[in-house]
Amino acid sequence: MSVEPRLALIVSDSPRAQAGAEALRRSHDWVPPTEADVLVVVGGDGFLLHVLHEMLDWDHVLPCYGVNLGTVGFLMNGPHDALHPIGQRVAQAHAVSVRPLEMHVVDQHGKAFCYYAINEVSLLRETRQTAKLEVRINGKVRMEELAGDGILVSTPAGSTAYNLSAGGPILPLGSRMLALTPLSPFRPRRWKGAILPESAEVEFRILEPKKRPVAAVADQKEVRQVRDVKIVACQRKELTLLFDPGESLEERIFAEQFQV
Repeated sequence: MSVEPRLALIVSDSPRAQAGAEALRRSHDWVPPTEADVLVVVGGDGFLLHVLHEMLDWDHVLPCYGVNLGTVGFLMNGPHDALHPIGQRVAQAHAVSVRPLEMHVVDQHGKAFCYYAINEVSLLRETRQTAKLEVRINGKVRMEELAGDGILVSTPAGSTAYNLSAGGPILPLGSRMLALTPLSPFRPRRWKGAILPESAEVEFRILEPKKRPVAAVADQKEVRQVRDVKIVACQRKELTLLFDPGESLEERIFAEQFQV
């Protein structure tokens, strides 16, 4: 951004974020979100994801510049610095586009749900019984039965979160790929997952759903006792995150891959 955009300030309810935002409130002439070019979001990764999810229901989504006053801050920028005005920081920031996943679910009662995920969609067994899933890619059965704790589909932005903890690959931003990662697979035991093009349509059919119930989770939204799940990347809901020069999300993803 070459000129300073109009900024709206959104702050988490946490005491740390509220206290830290006081200096920001005094340092800039803020506008309401309806008049803004950019949202400055103060808090942690969880609060930023909450704001992004809220925006998915708006007619027009805005770029988001996160200011970290949370715990991890992987998706955020550093705290407010009086020597570098917030308007200037946002104007000089680099943009990263993120396409959320669109999860379509039908439960065992035939009820349909649709939720978005910015990080990942995960299917998880609900009881001590192993989950059994059929895996389809673009309408073709690629795995007749996957037995284990479940499976997840991750975006590049979410590939360093739950996906990485489950042993999945880190996906570079801009790769337009998805990670398909099994969770504690029992059979086939040696299957490590797959990397799919973002254009792929991923479907799961729950085998023995009453005996082996499965929940589907799109970030924080959960549907229990599911029967069928379809996941696609949603181009029409593309989101934009802004990062300070030299502190891009891509650089952080590179750093994650070379940690020892």
